[in-house]
Amino acid sequence: MADENVKNEVQPGEGEVNIPAPTAELTVQDLTAIKQIIDVASSRGAFKPNEMAVVGQTYNKLEAFLGAVNASQSEQPKEEPKGE
Repeated sequence: MADENVKNEVQPGEGEVNIPAPTAELTVQDLTAIKQIIDVASSRGAFKPNEMAVVGQTYNKLEAFLGAVNASQSEQPKEEPKGE
């Protein structure tokens, strides 16, 4: 009986499929969406009172970061397309 169980086990390397790991990518648009999600969730009472401090601190950091990104993007001169 014990030999039957060993025969049915999958050996390492057999039947494995190599799936490429997704690239970790987080954009400014993603961060903006997260900020909006926090807004909606907090307005609907999704956070317990003892969680609000951490959520608020994270929200403030996120808002400051997005403000800095928007300021740096507005300071960069945009290249105008050159005519032919």
